[in-house]
Amino acid sequence: MPTISPFKAVRPTRDKVGLVASRAYEHYTEEGRNFRMDRNPFSFLHIVNPGYKYDREIKGKERFTLVRNRYLEFKEEGVFIKDDTASFYVYKIVDREKNEFVGLIGAAAVADYQNNVIKKHEATIQHREELFRDYLDTVGFNAEAVLLTYPDNAAIKTILEQTMQSRAEYEFTTTYRDTQYMWPLTDPEQIKAIQEAFEGMDSLYIADGHHRSASSALLANSRKKKTSSTVVNTYDYFLSYLIPESHLHIYEFNRLVTDLNGLSKEEFLIALDSYYRIEHRGDSLYKPSKKHHFSMYLDGAFYSLYLRKRHRNFSNPLEQLDTHILYRTILDPILGIQDVRNNTRINYADGRKDMTYVKTVVDQGQFAVGFGMLPITMNELKQIADAGLTMPPKSTYIEPKLRSGITIYEF
Repeated sequence: MPTISPFKAVRPTRDKVGLVASRAYEHYTEEGRNFRMDRNPFSFLHIVNPGYKYDREIKGKERFTLVRNRYLEFKEEGVFIKDDTASFYVYKIVDREKNEFVGLIGAAAVADYQNNVIKKHEATIQHREELFRDYLDTVGFNAEAVLLTYPDNAAIKTILEQTMQSRAEYEFTTTYRDTQYMWPLTDPEQIKAIQEAFEGMDSLYIADGHHRSASSALLANSRKKKTSSTVVNTYDYFLSYLIPESHLHIYEFNRLVTDLNGLSKEEFLIALDSYYRIEHRGDSLYKPSKKHHFSMYLDGAFYSLYLRKRHRNFSNPLEQLDTHILYRTILDPILGIQDVRNNTRINYADGRKDMTYVKTVVDQGQFAVGFGMLPITMNELKQIADAGLTMPPKSTYIEPKLRSGITIYEF
């Protein structure tokens, strides 16, 4: 029975939204960030990268305080305004391939996350949770929504479609050639109907943003301890973009490994033979077509790897996940990579780059071998979350990706 709440967003004026909106900070190289900030004084990057103003890198508490200062400056200068009415925000993205993503920006309850009504499928790292909690506590706002998904719902769909019949408050195209639209939804009856529709669901699932949601929960806990408050506050919710499951696009993460762990090519193939039926595919691009089948690029040639039937005795949803199978049959026992999160010998390429990219970087000598697989399905993601299990790192690359700085949630 999820609780989703409207809120009064802080957001750019209509004339500046295309200039303010940015990708997440970590998605830029330093050169790319500086290039954009050099030419665009309204970019949200100026807020989250305050050291640019002083031409030096600033970290920790000092950086958090300066982020807060830059944010207040944007408000004082009228770049940001705060809505007078608590609203939901209908948000549509049309990407360069003409895929449409339509969802709703609102505030999700921390209590639902803590009570497993909002379910997770990835493990989080404690120090990252705590660092982002401290960041949120200092800056007092959240500008990057957690991506939540819900079962397709006719009542919500009808309201979103009705809202999108009017002129969009925002309409802008990014340099990535995706067009983004936003409509505030303020009608009290429609808001109530949306909330009731969500309350009728058993659960929601985090698609992207596990650390953001975990940090928001830590923030709520710490603030309640400081104030001994039992009243529901804005920090008891976190910024979310909710989209129906049918609008979620899940891509695979292909694996790239720098070396064969001291094995020759022949020794490596022999070791694989214990787990897989191997077929040499030559230099023609090969992609797997079924679950538990993998593509491999090694020494100028593609191979197909078919997991042998004797290794298909699965006892839970995690064991039949292809990213887990690759780890327990190849990465750990043969290539000696136990910590796939931190080992520098392994790298990842999201499936939009496909096996052509894998072939290119292996041919260039950056890596010794690359592995490809099919994307994880929404059903697999839900089975993992429902069982209280967690996927290996970099199991999914999920779209859509919202831009930062468009609807900001203050607490």
